[in-house]
Amino acid sequence: MTHVPSLPIDRPAGCPFDPPEELGRIREQHPLTRLTYPDGHEGWLATGYAQVRAVLADQRFSSRYELAHFPMPGFEGVTIGPATPGDLTGVDAPEHTRYRKLLTGRFTVRRMRQLAERVEQVTTEHLDAMERQGPGVDLVQAFAHPVPAVMICELLGVPYADRASFQGHAAAVSDVDASAEERFAAYGQLQEYVAQLVPAKRAEPTDDILSDLTTSDLTDEELAGLATFLLGAGLDTTANMLALGTFALLCHPSQLAALRADPALADPAVEELLRYLSITHTGVRAALEDVELDGQLIKAGESVAVSVQAGNRDPRRFADPDRLDLSRGAPGHLTFGHGIHQCLGQQLARVELRVALPALVTRFPTLRLAVAPEEVRLRPGHQNIFGVRELPVTWDQG
Repeated sequence: MTHVPSLPIDRPAGCPFDPPEELGRIREQHPLTRLTYPDGHEGWLATGYAQVRAVLADQRFSSRYELAHFPMPGFEGVTIGPATPGDLTGVDAPEHTRYRKLLTGRFTVRRMRQLAERVEQVTTEHLDAMERQGPGVDLVQAFAHPVPAVMICELLGVPYADRASFQGHAAAVSDVDASAEERFAAYGQLQEYVAQLVPAKRAEPTDDILSDLTTSDLTDEELAGLATFLLGAGLDTTANMLALGTFALLCHPSQLAALRADPALADPAVEELLRYLSITHTGVRAALEDVELDGQLIKAGESVAVSVQAGNRDPRRFADPDRLDLSRGAPGHLTFGHGIHQCLGQQLARVELRVALPALVTRFPTLRLAVAPEEVRLRPGHQNIFGVRELPVTWDQG
């Protein structure tokens, strides 16, 4: 196959954690191939690990939204404007460099590990609440969403009295069952709230990232944009990893038992789950100039869809890649991206996952799905972040 008529998005029946089978066939034959985008653009699709990594590392490929065509269904006739001030994902150097330098020191491995004790406290609080409620909960609402939500609120310095409404708006933005109008309205309310929070932090700074950044040269608009960006980057992704990671473990009982038995397995287990699930599954870059890659000439202006999920399942890089093996560790996986746009908050996500997942499965040793695996409702394939809509679970009350 030298040309793909549309991006495959349908996962195989009965295998909710696996990428579309067609992506694997494409990767084996042509890891960099032509792709027709929903708007008719003739661009490219990278599915091999080496090809995805090369595109992400090469600054001749731009992240700017307004230059790219988008490969996911639903973008027919849609024009995406430039990134709002403070959005690191949709800008290149020097704007990206400026923002990133200001934030890098606040997301170091050391600082994020210092948060581990607080993550443990928040995790315990929500596990206690689950136990009080008794068997039969939606794990998304009871645990997977609120744990990272509390942490991002504290990092941004959202006052305690505002957190319920703040988290409600944030949840509504990522609610795949809501209408586009409802999600857009919720996003507007979030932006409005953050825009009011910035001057409050300038006037009365507290111990949080947003207050720290008020001492920089960032404008109020940029500060609000950065805060909204951090919210989007640090909440929906981690919440979906917690829920989908739990779903995967419950469907692989031997791996679940191994994690329960060995606390030291937490670190490699998280890396393997990140690789295996690849929830941020597809990205896109636009060529700023002609680039030769893998024997192909990508012309200036052409978009390249990068299939992280296909790259993370490439047998040239990971042996037996379709098998979940928590002891693998999956070094070099692409779930957090690669290059200058590699996820800034990856260490925070790791801390939250390494604490919350083992604590959950240890606290409830009989935790299990309350419905058949095929009845768990998944997010649509065209969504930017893969996950579950809800995860009904139960356990034996001791």
